[in-house]
Amino acid sequence: MPHRLTTRTWGLARPTVLNAAATRAERWWRWPVLCALLATIPAFYIELLENLPTPLAIAIYLFAAAMVATSLWRVSRHLSHPRQYLRSNGLDLMLIAGLLMAAALPPSLESGVALAARLMISLLTLVRMVWAVKSWLTRGGLAYLLLLALMVLAFCGVGFWALEPRAHSLGDGLWLAFTTAATVGYGDIVPTTAASKIFAVFVVLLGYAVLSLVTAAIAAMWVETTERRVEHEILHDLHAQLSALHEELRQMRAEQSQASTDATRPRP
Repeated sequence: MPHRLTTRTWGLARPTVLNAAATRAERWWRWPVLCALLATIPAFYIELLENLPTPLAIAIYLFAAAMVATSLWRVSRHLSHPRQYLRSNGLDLMLIAGLLMAAALPPSLESGVALAARLMISLLTLVRMVWAVKSWLTRGGLAYLLLLALMVLAFCGVGFWALEPRAHSLGDGLWLAFTTAATVGYGDIVPTTAASKIFAVFVVLLGYAVLSLVTAAIAAMWVETTERRVEHEILHDLHAQLSALHEELRQMRAEQSQASTDATRPRP
């Protein structure tokens, strides 16, 4: 049976009919692409750290672009109209072009334009990764969101531990990640280097969104519990009223039957 999938582009949503083979290919390639895009995060910071080789970052960017292109090709080869599928995946096409450009740009420490361009490409990569895990976010389960929040917090804590000199331990990195994601900013530990400040921007964008989803899920769970209790009370009252009405109808029928019997009984 064909599967109708809505793929998102910039400001547009076009329905694309995928057959069973294309659907399986898209689901299978979702996770390798996500892992490749996750690898571009350390690649971005390799460009900002002088003690790491730039060719490693270039290789990661090229590998991520190849993975995205391969996923598009493997899905489109199972379709009768592959060009329509490619046009409906404008985000992936822009991401491939951006990753190739990130690999071709000079090091970020040598050019402000290259740093700004890689920042925009990183934001585009972040959007693509969020779109890949969208099914986890829309399942409505609090356990999935809590697990995702813990994973994001741990990842951000390790990042601050590696990038911020004032974070002397993993605990300091986790604390800085939490205060940054929650936008409380106590000021005991703050980002001081350019790499940690840029990382803090992504922590706010990603961490605050995940924490908001967790709090929204908890609030929705409480509201749902209250709604179920009110619904149960309404159904209980309705059932009681229907039972009373049924009893009144039974009595009226009994009285009517008795009256009919008295009317047909011969008089002495």
